[in-house]
Amino acid sequence: MRRWVPSWKLASGLCVGFLGALMGIGGIAYAMVGLPNVNEAAKAQNNVYLWDDGSQMVATGSEVNRQIISFEQIPDAMRNAVISAENKSFEHDRGIDPMGIARALFNMATGGETQGGSTITQQYVKNSRLSQEQTLSRKFQELFITLKVTNKMKKNEIIRDYLNVSYYGRGASGIQAAARTYYGKDAVDLNPSECAFLATLLKGASYYDPAGATDVDPKQATPKLNTERAKKRWKWILDEEVKDGRLAQAERAKYTKFPDPLPLKKSAQLGGQTGYLVDLAKKYFLNNTPGVTADMLAQGGYQIHTTFNKKKVNELNAAVKKVYDNKIKPKERPETDTHVQFGGGSVDPKTGAIVAIYGGQDATKHFTNNADPTGAQVGSTFKPFVLAAAMQYGKRDPSLGEDQGPSERTPVSPLSIYNADDRLKIKKYNGQIWMDENGKEWLQANDGHESKGNITLREAMQWSANSPYVQLGMDVGTDKVKAVAMAAGLKDDDQMADSHVPSFSIGTSSPSAIRMAGAYATFAASGMQREPYSVSEVKHEGKVVYQHKDVQKRAFEPAIADNVTDVLKNVVEKGTGTPAQLPGRDVAGKTGTTDDNKSAWFVGYTPQLSTAISMYRLDDDAANKDRKFEKMYGTGGEKTIHGASFPAQIWHDYMAGALKGMPALTFPEPEPIGDKVYGGGAQSPKPTPPASTTPSPTKSATEPPTKDTSPPPPDPGETCGTWDWDCQHNNGGSSDGANGGDDGGTGGTPPTTDPPTGGNANGGNGGNGGNGGNGGTGGNGGNGTGGDGGFIAGPAG
Repeated sequence: MRRWVPSWKLASGLCVGFLGALMGIGGIAYAMVGLPNVNEAAKAQNNVYLWDDGSQMVATGSEVNRQIISFEQIPDAMRNAVISAENKSFEHDRGIDPMGIARALFNMATGGETQGGSTITQQYVKNSRLSQEQTLSRKFQELFITLKVTNKMKKNEIIRDYLNVSYYGRGASGIQAAARTYYGKDAVDLNPSECAFLATLLKGASYYDPAGATDVDPKQATPKLNTERAKKRWKWILDEEVKDGRLAQAERAKYTKFPDPLPLKKSAQLGGQTGYLVDLAKKYFLNNTPGVTADMLAQGGYQIHTTFNKKKVNELNAAVKKVYDNKIKPKERPETDTHVQFGGGSVDPKTGAIVAIYGGQDATKHFTNNADPTGAQVGSTFKPFVLAAAMQYGKRDPSLGEDQGPSERTPVSPLSIYNADDRLKIKKYNGQIWMDENGKEWLQANDGHESKGNITLREAMQWSANSPYVQLGMDVGTDKVKAVAMAAGLKDDDQMADSHVPSFSIGTSSPSAIRMAGAYATFAASGMQREPYSVSEVKHEGKVVYQHKDVQKRAFEPAIADNVTDVLKNVVEKGTGTPAQLPGRDVAGKTGTTDDNKSAWFVGYTPQLSTAISMYRLDDDAANKDRKFEKMYGTGGEKTIHGASFPAQIWHDYMAGALKGMPALTFPEPEPIGDKVYGGGAQSPKPTPPASTTPSPTKSATEPPTKDTSPPPPDPGETCGTWDWDCQHNNGGSSDGANGGDDGGTGGTPPTTDPPTGGNANGGNGGNGGNGGNGGTGGNGGNGTGGDGGFIAGPAG
């Protein structure tokens, strides 16, 4: 034991030697570090933003928004506010908080969150360094610099330099720049209330500036939340000053009203669309690079390669401007044309790159980026997600429980038949009528209160009928609709509406234009989803600090995406989306309009580009905390606003220019999918029994024709499957006979192509008093339907 246990002399020697070595290392480190140079720290560097081709978009920060002032020019109230808020022992401490340093080093060593300096001296050292990199070696350097600052500098010098180098938001570094930026006065003229507010900004300007911020999570840095935080901390700082004896109670009593700062002003070089582009890229970079903060970015030196294409940005801006200039007349129609806003986002389906946005008319005047969430509901542009959910998950069996597996569900084809009547009673999947919160039956209205009877889901999308898709959502489950929308690229956030009510399926959610363009891009890419992104690479002083990585995931099978595309292609070719047609190009898209004309959308895509355009009226008064959407009846001189009006026009003009010179690609041919199901009260017809070989007697000329209650024939582009009994035998021949002539002309000749045996083919319509056309060649003889003047049986097939 004695041999292996060290003696007290050896142990003491080792300890003394170890401490001596530490002191030696510490002495060397202390000698090697220098004092901060506030003038060097004040040198602002540019942040350069580049277009997708590498050319420069804009360089921000070229003018230094900082002015070094003397200790005497800094008001006592500012020093008192900062000391009471940040470091009460500042005037007599040694500049170091050992516990704070220990916490910071432990967190960094174990991979936890980094922490800033806990004393004013430590914060001054941190803020005065150009590099804001948070590493263990940097923390040790800052420790020795802090010790040297404490020994070599007076307290007045430390707090003077701290206030001169600190960042206060809005591009203002230093107390003088902050005073000019927020209150339009010199620092020396600030009162205690204004000083207390500026001191709150040192906690983090992005979360305390009442104007809000876009460089952090926009949901957490709204003007409303920031104002609440700022007021609370402002009041607390003034009260702390009283407790610390730094502010007289009588003086404190004067300041009961929060000193509202000046409205946010943006640099002229960030006018037009540039400011929106810079804000979007900045926000994306900061949200995807944990090691870089807004304060670090404000110090400059970053080269940010964006995904924005200059030509496409200009094309989108020009398309919106054309509508503003020609149609929106606020002076002529102040009741309908004021506060009209458009938003837009355009995404490359193959990469997810955001190639263009439209954020508003001018980023220096309209601060909200309309390409981001605005609260405008998307309306019927949400219906493709319902159709995709029906194909992916299937219609539930009404005899089984609510939560059904794939084997218990029936996959749905776009040729399925649903009732498209106005004020249709919406039912749960099991047939029970859905009741609203007031206990009343849910009666779903269609746009214009139009009823179309039993139609296919393809036709319901074509004419944007609401009732079929609301009922389809109930049959499939609105939870499944939500799951498909999220798989396509929408987010389960504040913009996603309550999915427990039937109206969820017709677009009560309010995602951004960028998100809608990205989600439709998933259909364009045959079901492969990529997150929209706006920054491809960032370098800081030549070193790459961020690199975009292509991450893709399969949202749904190609057959589902391609069938949705085929249905949306039909919308543009023959439905509500015809204004978006681009001759010679495949285009798929959907219009969307919400109740009372409060928002209108067009979202569409080609194989190369997916674009969403929104339109709404919203009072832009910054003091208006409760954002209210206005009705758009009469806006732009139009009786009503629909997605097919101005949004589709803008979409068309932008896409025509953006795609100019690019090859005209085609969408994939969709595979057959799902079963032909019936919903919303539409019943599957029974097979027609074989007709008698005996010719039917001629009916009276005054007898009205029999009303056809069978489902409508397929769209000309839809074909009957070989084993589709309903499709073949309900619709008879492949085409009708030709129409009869006017005023007693003879009916047309039957088609030459033989329909399947046993079908009833419709003859042509005779003129007034004329003979009906001959039935198509069929099985045991079809009946030709006459016109208004008469009815005659067709000959045997």
